[in-house]
Amino acid sequence: MKTICLDNSDNVAVARSRLESGETVDGVTLKEAVPTGHKLAIQPIAAGHAIRKYAQIIGYAATDIAAGCHVHTHNIEFRNVSGTYEFSTNLRSADMVPETQRDTFMGYRRKNGQVGTRNYIAILTSVNCSATAARKIAAAFGPKELAAYPNVDGVVAFVHGTGCGMAGSGDGFSALQRVMWGYARHANHGGVLMVGLGCEMNQIDWLLEAYGIEKGPLFQTMNIQDVAGLRKTVELGIEKVRAMLPIANEARREVCPASELTVALQCGGSDAWSGVTANPALGYACDLLVAQGGTGVLAETPEIYGAEHLLTQRAIDRKTGEKLIDLIRWWEDYTERNKGSMDNNPSPGNKKGGLTTILEKSLGAAAKGGTTPLTGVYKYGEPVTTKGFTFMDSPGYDPASVTGQIASGCNLVTFTTGRGSAFGCKPSPSIKIATNTPMFERMVEDMDVNAGAMLSNGVSLEDKGREIYELFLRVASGEQTKSEAQGLGDYEFVPWQIGAVM
Repeated sequence: MKTICLDNSDNVAVARSRLESGETVDGVTLKEAVPTGHKLAIQPIAAGHAIRKYAQIIGYAATDIAAGCHVHTHNIEFRNVSGTYEFSTNLRSADMVPETQRDTFMGYRRKNGQVGTRNYIAILTSVNCSATAARKIAAAFGPKELAAYPNVDGVVAFVHGTGCGMAGSGDGFSALQRVMWGYARHANHGGVLMVGLGCEMNQIDWLLEAYGIEKGPLFQTMNIQDVAGLRKTVELGIEKVRAMLPIANEARREVCPASELTVALQCGGSDAWSGVTANPALGYACDLLVAQGGTGVLAETPEIYGAEHLLTQRAIDRKTGEKLIDLIRWWEDYTERNKGSMDNNPSPGNKKGGLTTILEKSLGAAAKGGTTPLTGVYKYGEPVTTKGFTFMDSPGYDPASVTGQIASGCNLVTFTTGRGSAFGCKPSPSIKIATNTPMFERMVEDMDVNAGAMLSNGVSLEDKGREIYELFLRVASGEQTKSEAQGLGDYEFVPWQIGAVM
């Protein structure tokens, strides 16, 4: 088969390899060449009529499109989604595994009951003004200095470009505070040092008071202005971390149920195969995790635009579904007042890989969430407290989105990619899943799983999904991912900045 038609109601098919003008494919003679992963019309589509893929609308014909024509950005028109939503009409509960039979992994169980998959010491900055101090403190603890502490995965500085010049209330301030709290109390951190300047809007003491965080041997704070300068702050910070190391090193991995895994479901550098191979396979793995009592967290609100109606049908109740629609409406308003469009999201690389509108991208992206009920919808960086398949609001920009998912409690990250991505994120290990075999082979040092084998080798969705799920357990137990092996994750902490910079 030279093409893939994903549903009998579709009027386009996807080219598995480059097709040339004049070729006859599945009874259709091509009017023009069609690149790998791009679409061709398999029947005439009149101007203004819907273009269908995945049995869903991905756009509208901008002109008459004859059968055999290349269907891409030049002849597809985007329209904002409209219509009514159904709630809780497609509830397929997971076949839950009894607690006594559930899979396990070797994790770090913390005193508050949470379970980590890694054991880092974090240096968190309240404001960009303390970023250099944090970097200098972390730089003092390389492999030689950490050799005596084999149970500590590293000392990491989480620095960012905000924390001041912002309103002291509202969406932006609340989102940053949630991120700071989420990282300060993350299960993958064995110790935390917070470093501020002292006069910033994002005051450390406000955070401690608002979230009831208490200082102790493994949670320390300081401000550059109080310590009396950068050099003294760095020296004191190194002292504080040095005192934390032997205590953090006392942590030991122990047997923990798979229900303690909270997995971020992320994609980036997507292509036409994302919604055909890697995302559905990750969705199957998510279903397996949910059946074990675990949690999957989908995000990137702009990248479910046009697919949200499929998620509201899976919402556990109407209230949960309506929370998702409220996010969609917020994003429509957000893009409009910033003179943008919801269709701005597909990048040049996405389009080169065969994607066209945000509707097409979203329908493929939503497949990462599997098939089980949507049990909760959360704000950016808000703690995810329900088990099962959940959703967290975020931009489609991968570093900002993953930062929010980790702040929400994700102790493992999965990242599907078709064009290729060199993404990693501390403190939660990132599993990279390639959508196609050529890219996997080209970037084998970066990719953990080849979902492209579903096309090139006939591997089933179920087998690839189980492979991904079993990798969850091994990585959670300490197996290093490709991104960890390359040292990624020190620069990918990017809190979402909402609102005016003043």
